[in-house]
Formats: sequence, structure tokens, C-alpha cells
Amino acid sequence: MRLVVQVKLLPTPEQATALEATLRAVNAAACQVSRHAHAQRTFRNYDLRKHTYAQIKDGYGLAAQAAQHVIKKVADAYAALHANIQAGNLGKVGSARRARAEATVIVFRAEAAQPFDDRCLSWQIDARTVSIWSVAGRLKNLRFTASAVQLKTLSAHRKGESDLVYRDGMWFLIATCDVPAPRVKDPDGFVGVDLGIVNIATTSDGARHCGRAVNAVRHRRRELRRRLQATRTKSAKRLLKQRRRKEARFAANTNHVIAKRIVTEAERTGSGIALEDLRGIRDRVRLRKPQRVTLHSWSFHQLGCFIGYKAARAGVAVIYVDPAFTSQQCSSCGHVDRKNRLDQASFSCTSCGFAEHADVNAARNIAARGAMGWAVSHAA
Repeated sequence: MRLVVQVKLLPTPEQATALEATLRAVNAAACQVSRHAHAQRTFRNYDLRKHTYAQIKDGYGLAAQAAQHVIKKVADAYAALHANIQAGNLGKVGSARRARAEATVIVFRAEAAQPFDDRCLSWQIDARTVSIWSVAGRLKNLRFTASAVQLKTLSAHRKGESDLVYRDGMWFLIATCDVPAPRVKDPDGFVGVDLGIVNIATTSDGARHCGRAVNAVRHRRRELRRRLQATRTKSAKRLLKQRRRKEARFAANTNHVIAKRIVTEAERTGSGIALEDLRGIRDRVRLRKPQRVTLHSWSFHQLGCFIGYKAARAGVAVIYVDPAFTSQQCSSCGHVDRKNRLDQASFSCTSCGFAEHADVNAARNIAARGAMGWAVSHAA
């Protein structure tokens, strides 16, 4: 399985200047390749290399391998754009949004990330240094900091490219690691996980991970952003820039903690994990305008991804099930009725009288569907 390890670089002022100049050069070159690709409608890596390699190598002072990576970055960006267009993610055929996406040249920020392979970047794990190519020459003994677990993973499993990233005044290297996944154990039952907004995650064994703290933080910071944007002073803009990623980091940390607890409990009990397949929910759900902010800031996809990769590392089975009517179906008798759901938190079956917290009831339905789906898919 592919994982990434992020380490923080500790460059000297001279090294930081060289790294900044490198990112600006490769991204300026990428913008030139992108303009050529869009104008000539040429998007294949081979074709772009034939027409632009010499220009960007000589014009921007790039090494041969760095120029190759710039061209590949542009080709990958257009491949991703065209895949989104074909999938309908940017509107239907003839829509203004789709036409705008097709007519717009992809532009790369001056400080956008740049990939480096082993020809341009070498790691000295024991010394905690790297040697990296730059437009000012090879930068040797560039120090980085990492935890013991990260160093062990890098030493044993690093494979492929690493991305140089500049973010909030700090430099990072994000390395790809190919970690062998353990064999998935045959589960002894399933833990169903109901994802929500009031309760971020509720499991079929009754554990509820409340979302009130996350929602309160988001509401408070949303109001702060609104006030600062209305002020429009230099200090307000500076504060907005400082705080722009705090909410995302807070939500990601919360999701990591919840995912770890769910996977640890499933591993301890020998169970698998059943999750709802919520792809496309934002397109299906229709809400009033005041409720849309809450739905679109709901990071259920991130939580599902965290559960998925943590479960894979632990050898815990994960299965995705159809979420339809899980909140209206009785987990005791199977009766489905909209009236079973009294309010957000209460469930009472109109057929058998079974009563339970609504999210716990939904999680039990998800667990039952997970066990059924696993049995069908693994029937021999």
C-alpha cells in the first residue's frame, strides 16, 4: 500500500533562497508548457517533451531531469482535468462551467509543489540530511526533522518521487513509501459506522463521537473570518492569512483520532468495519441555504479515507454498503418507515416498538449490510 511521509526541512537562509528560486523557475516553465499544450491541443507527455523540452531547459536553467518532471507535471494536470470533464464533475455537455474549464489554460502557482526523483534528490536518513538539485546548484547537507517512526518508514519503504512543498513559510518534503499491507483477516462480525454532522461517527456497539466541538470551532472561525473580511485592514488580512489552515488542521486531527479509535476497537475484537458509500451525497441532498455551509464543510470523505488506510495497515477488513434508508430502517425487525425517525436523535419503530438512539440504530443496519455484503462477495 502507498503511504506518504512528510518531513520538515531546516534550510539555511542561503538554501531557502535557492529552493524558492527553484520552485519559481520550474513553475514558470510549467506555465509555458501549459500554454503550448492548450494552444496546440497537445497533452501527451511524449509530444510535449518533443516540442518544449529544449526551450524550458535552456530558458529557465533547468537540469535535464527537472525539465522532464516539469513536462510530466503539466501532462498529469491536463489528464486530471480531462478525466474530471469526462466524468461530468465540471458540468454537463454545453454547460457554461464545462466550457469555461475547457477554454482555460492551467496555471501553476509560483510556489506550487514540484516532484523530485532519485536523480535529483538523495536521502541520508541516518544523518537526517538530503541532497537536492536547485537552479543554484546541488544543495548538500540540507537538514530535516522527523520522528523515529517516520525515519524507520523512510529507511525501509521509501520508493518513487518526493514532492518539495513550501507552505506557510516552511519547507517540507513529502516522500512516497510503498509499505507492504498485512493479510486482511477474515472478520468475526462487523462494526457499522454511521457518519453524521451532529455525531461525526457512531458505531454499532453504541460509541458516539460527538461533532459539537468541531462544529462549534467551525462556526466560531467562520464568524471571525466574516468580521476580518469586512474590516479589510492590513492587520486583518495578515491575521486571515495566519489562520487560513487552522480549521483544516483541527478537523483532520479530530478525524485521525476518531479513525484510530474505531480501527483499534475493530482490531481488538477481530471485527471488520462497514462504512456507508457516500459518494455524490452533496449532489443528491437538497438543503436550504443556511444548512449548506454545514454540509459542505462536513469532512466525511476524509474520515472514511483515514479509517480505510488505518484498517489496511492493521489488516482489518473494510466494506462499503448502500446507505439508503439506514436511518429509517428498524435494526430489530427490518421495518422501513419515515415515521420511525422521530427527530435527529430518536428512533422508535412503528411496527415492533423497538427504540434506540437514531445513529446507533443506523450503525447497526450498516453493520448487518456489511456482514451480508462480505458473505456474498467472499462466498466460495
